[in-house]
Amino acid sequence: MPKAAVVVGSKSDEKLGSDAVALLKSYGIDCDYRVISAHRDPEGLDQFVAKSDAEVFIAVAGLSAALPGVIASKTVRPVIGVPKDAKLMGIDSLLSMVQMPPGVPVATVGVDNWKNAAILAAEILAMKYPQLVAKLEDERRSNR
Repeated sequence: MPKAAVVVGSKSDEKLGSDAVALLKSYGIDCDYRVISAHRDPEGLDQFVAKSDAEVFIAVAGLSAALPGVIASKTVRPVIGVPKDAKLMGIDSLLSMVQMPPGVPVATVGVDNWKNAAILAAEILAMKYPQLVAKLEDERRSNR
């Protein structure tokens, strides 16, 4: 069964994370959902990433938006960042995610765009799990 991890940096990010989890589960993707701050609990985040069997990570964060980059620094599995509109219309979070150093990429979707993050995660997983392709095609048709 395909597996994703959705990590949010704080309680204020939980709605975006839970919406992403719901969409992933509707595709039949098993999800591990956590609230772990890269700043307040770096050791806990390190342990979670090291022990996770997720094949792709989604990380939701606002303000400094360090969470996706920190996760990407701990794994070679794909990381998708969702910048949250916390200040400056989310532009600060967006820029933090897209300006990663060479060799530590974070795929980044639009501000608050949990849906594209979940779809991108499913597309990545569909390369290994072909049963996801039809679900993604149905999703694409329904969004026309």
